[in-house]
Amino acid sequence: MVSKAEAKYIRMSARKIRLVTDLIKGKSVEEAGFILDSVNKGAGVPVKKVLMSAFANANFNKQEKFLAKDLFVSRVTADGGPMLRRYRAMTMGRAGTIRHRTAHIRVELDTAAPAVAKEK
Repeated sequence: MVSKAEAKYIRMSARKIRLVTDLIKGKSVEEAGFILDSVNKGAGVPVKKVLMSAFANANFNKQEKFLAKDLFVSRVTADGGPMLRRYRAMTMGRAGTIRHRTAHIRVELDTAAPAVAKEK
């Protein structure tokens, strides 16, 4: 693991974010950025923000400078956060719960593994 970044309390359900994060697993940072620019989902914006933050952390925290094509997304998770609970009037005098879901996004970057030649 070269670097990591996380965004907490994103006002979107983790299920919707996972649809986008599955697209970039194992891709290079450059390729993942292109995918997130063209994806037609609202979750593309916060995921790209976290991805670019992890890339900036890799270049800031380490002695060597990395290119976007040298690093790949080794791990990306979208976990559920706390729910904001609101109440709304329902039929027959009841109160129904409305759950505004939140999520935490974590991205870890790593250097590309060198290809190992098979010995015969």
